[in-house]
Amino acid sequence: MGTYLITGATGGIGTAVAELLRERGHDLILTGRSQERLDTLATTLRTGAHAATQVINPGAVTSPPRTASVTAIPLDLTEPRRIEASLAMAGIPARLDGVVHAAGMVHLSPVAQLEADEWMEHLSVNLVSAAELTRLLLPALRAAEGHVVFVNSTAGLRANPEWSAYAASKFGLRALADSLRAEERSVRVTTVYPGRTATEMQRSVRAQEGHPYAEDDFAAPATVARVLVAALETPRDAVVSDVTVRPN
Repeated sequence: MGTYLITGATGGIGTAVAELLRERGHDLILTGRSQERLDTLATTLRTGAHAATQVINPGAVTSPPRTASVTAIPLDLTEPRRIEASLAMAGIPARLDGVVHAAGMVHLSPVAQLEADEWMEHLSVNLVSAAELTRLLLPALRAAEGHVVFVNSTAGLRANPEWSAYAASKFGLRALADSLRAEERSVRVTTVYPGRTATEMQRSVRAQEGHPYAEDDFAAPATVARVLVAALETPRDAVVSDVTVRPN
């Protein structure tokens, strides 16, 4: 089994990915801003329905079940310069099979009303922190010939009115992924472009747009997670470089 670090682990897509990877018996390192929410999620994954399952072969010699570890590390992605110290305090394994960048934030506003602080928050959380975290984890990823997955957005393919700051950060994230893929030949890199997904972020977006939020109008986080994990599980002779997941 492998070890995977997930940012934005307490968000909709991040949690869904953690649940799938936990079911497969992988060790998890969960990151997010709230220690309390991380601890709650970690406890659920260790003891709940998503605890690692074991396939029983009646003819096999029994052995003690392996208990996969679930570790929580609080990270404030609005402060990319502090990530290195946070990781050093927590301790990161020498080998990482994968990193899933699922953290993100969005605030809609026309360019005429977007102030510098809002631009900086979008870029810090959605782009700069992902770049810094990837840089810091590359030695462990190289050691395991691991996989980096960037959860982007269809806004990273096309910018619409009032989405400029968010789209710019996601266009940048796409460039980061493409450059990393070309530079690190032993590390696989995937970008997932979800369309509108039924998450708390989407609820906030609908409120900003002045529209009601109806969960059934959007793709489920679990659906996006299944596509993402399928990319992680692609045999080593290939890589899913880019995949778009839109609500049906």
